[in-house]
Amino acid sequence: MSAHPTLGCILRELRSHRGWTLKEMSEHSGIPVSTLSKVEHDRLTLTYDKLLQLSQKLNIRMSELFAEGEGDEEGVTARRSIGRQEDSIRVTTPNYDYYYLCTEIRKKRMIPVLTKIRAKSLSEFGDLVRHSGEEYVHVLEGQIVVHTEFYDPVVLAEGEGIYIDSNMGHGYVAAEGCDEALVLGVCSSTDESLMSSLMTIHEPGPPGLERSDSEPLRVRRLSRPAA
Repeated sequence: MSAHPTLGCILRELRSHRGWTLKEMSEHSGIPVSTLSKVEHDRLTLTYDKLLQLSQKLNIRMSELFAEGEGDEEGVTARRSIGRQEDSIRVTTPNYDYYYLCTEIRKKRMIPVLTKIRAKSLSEFGDLVRHSGEEYVHVLEGQIVVHTEFYDPVVLAEGEGIYIDSNMGHGYVAAEGCDEALVLGVCSSTDESLMSSLMTIHEPGPPGLERSDSEPLRVRRLSRPAA
């Protein structure tokens, strides 16, 4: 089947899997042979009522008749990657060390990254960032303060984590009395350029633009780096 199978392609696969002829498919589904033939050759589609009838008669979920459902539930990529820090891509900045894990897998739905946080204030962190998707951050060592655009700051200790909408401005700094914290973050997004934009998240800005913690929170959206 193609990457984006049509209804006709899905019906042919279903009929072939069950070893039915068009006539047998018609007898089981109650849909005329001529109609099924046109659908299988992508010359006709089915109304909602007919799709419902087909799913009920054949005892399958309605979602299985759509490309998205077929791909999500039946497709097995069998991809696997061991996340070792020594095999990661390391991005070092004055305040952070990022270790991007499992980088040999392309077009990942999740981006796992170990981060050593040394920044102790928003003035060191810079403007809050936002990007597509969602993320989860779990504290492995030390304590952090999570700053977000719409909530008061929250302190997280070892073993605690936070799940947020990444479209909301956010930033992580080491808590008071903690020289360095280690966290595991997982970002999830359909945006295939997210990995590239995350790896430039803390590139040094022009001199003289540092902010103070007393200033209102500013937010910047990550964009795909220029090629």
